[in-house]
Amino acid sequence: MQSDLKSLTNLIRADIVQMTTAAGSGHPTSSLSAVELMAALWFDGHYHYDPIDPKYIFNDRMIFSKGHAAPLLYALYHVADWIAYEELLTLRKFSSRLEGHPTPELPWVDVATGSLGQGLSVGIGMALGIKLQMKQGQNLTHEPNVYVLMGDSEFSEGQIYEALQVASEYKLNNLIGILDVNRLGQRGETMLGWDIKTYEKRVASFGWNTIVIENGNNMDEVQKSLSLIHDSRFMNRESKPTMIIAKTKKGAGISSVEDKNGWHGKPLPQDMLATALKELGNIDQNIRGIVAKPEKLDLGSSRFEDRSSSLQHLTANIPVPTADTATREAYGAALKLIAQDPRVVVLDAETSNSTFAETMKEVAPERFFEMFIAEQNMVSVALGMSKIGLIPFASSFAAFLARAYDQIRMCQYSAPNVSIVGSHAGVSIGADGSSQMALEDLGMMRSLLHAVVLYPSDPVSTIKLVDELRTHEGLSYLRLTRAKSKSLYHADESFPIGGSKVLASSEMDDAVIIAAGITVHEALKAQKDLVAQGTNIAVIDAYSVKPLDTQTIVKYATKTGHVIVVEDHYPDGGLGDSVRQALDGMDVKFTHLAVSKTPRSGTSAELLQFEKIDAQAIVKAVR
Repeated sequence: MQSDLKSLTNLIRADIVQMTTAAGSGHPTSSLSAVELMAALWFDGHYHYDPIDPKYIFNDRMIFSKGHAAPLLYALYHVADWIAYEELLTLRKFSSRLEGHPTPELPWVDVATGSLGQGLSVGIGMALGIKLQMKQGQNLTHEPNVYVLMGDSEFSEGQIYEALQVASEYKLNNLIGILDVNRLGQRGETMLGWDIKTYEKRVASFGWNTIVIENGNNMDEVQKSLSLIHDSRFMNRESKPTMIIAKTKKGAGISSVEDKNGWHGKPLPQDMLATALKELGNIDQNIRGIVAKPEKLDLGSSRFEDRSSSLQHLTANIPVPTADTATREAYGAALKLIAQDPRVVVLDAETSNSTFAETMKEVAPERFFEMFIAEQNMVSVALGMSKIGLIPFASSFAAFLARAYDQIRMCQYSAPNVSIVGSHAGVSIGADGSSQMALEDLGMMRSLLHAVVLYPSDPVSTIKLVDELRTHEGLSYLRLTRAKSKSLYHADESFPIGGSKVLASSEMDDAVIIAAGITVHEALKAQKDLVAQGTNIAVIDAYSVKPLDTQTIVKYATKTGHVIVVEDHYPDGGLGDSVRQALDGMDVKFTHLAVSKTPRSGTSAELLQFEKIDAQAIVKAVR
């Protein structure tokens, strides 16, 4: 096997330098450093994967967190005989599946990577999802593992340490990280260089097993070290994740660039390519590596059943609260209902007693995951869970989701099925003050190309919309408020994504008020006051901020000639901008009431009045 693996590494290296030179761009040196690590993992019996059935739950999983090493991944696909050599030469071309960083355009890529530091968190989600499936009583001789290849530069990212903590907390013995310590980053030496002992101490201090490889470009040493993954005498594999820490050389195998600064993200020019190929010696273009197949089981009644199940509607009949109820409380009630669907999992960033996500623990504690105060890790874990067939709802205070925006942004490129839930939004939260008030979140989420953004105004619509998200496929955001409110709707009403509700209307309306969430109640107060004074207005609950119910809004804008949007959000990016886009080109008066002053502590009523988004301000705007 040693000679075969040596021949395979030569072919992999040749593929890497040839495809990047043909592309005129790419990261060959970052790919070359991990060739032995990946060749031994893939082709020496450790990695189990069926390329014909990439969604099979008991495949091992491979995540390239250092996504710029995509040429290495594509070379592995070629050597495994999954793609042809000719396709390698399409790297980075517009019509190619082989993008500059891996994406699910390829069936064997679960998640898009390239924004560094996120892959380990995604791996946690996949590892947790596999363990949930294992609880169904499946007996396997090989428990599926999730492998995550990381670079030493990305170990400066704080999310890595969030992930290290949580992986240990959940005893993910099926999660194996591979740290490629090649010393050189984009512009020079990394913080620790080749100090692999410090890496080992740091990782071990978080409760991980560690395997140190002194020379990660020596195949004998790599093979011996990888064999320890399966040796329970060496490691406590029953309760700990494992990190392989390998000292390697950037550009390994090509002497002209090996361990030389200034070659990050640069392909070899043609003359250097010819010299490099000559240095590699005899390259057997016909040799192929064999990836072991996973054990095939008849999943039968899998917990991740098809979406067209009898669970299509879980909130058909719900008790309507008689007392005032916050939408965050209704979210908790909704979780208890949709927990009937065994695919639903709930994650929370140590705010579950405020977001009411903790209600999941009452009915399905094994599907509630405390992510602690680490929103970046939480979002990426949720993405990983969704790639195993789960339906994750990940919640925190809406203001703190801003720190996880990059993770949310990256979700959109991975065909996600993730619902992000932001509670305590807007100035209406009251006395906690400006640091706790999400006033940018609607704009943040609306800017994502295919994201759904929902903002319910009462408990009934909240419960119904949570169930809508359960059956919706994609990335979504649910905005919740802290303040209690009355129920506006009957239990048998439906709230389709992209819809709205007309709560007041007459033949003689002077304006239409478009609101969402807490300001719907202010709009109804204003409407009542205006009617008493002889002025009629229409009120629309635009609970679906994106996609917006453009048809209804245009209809009422045409009818009244005056559109007033009122929202508990900053003026840019929220409901107002959504409505503006719907009215583009229309000759109507547009008035926008939004949070326009820096907020402060106070009561909810004081803050709504201070920002001029309360009933009194709406009455004034109509007049």
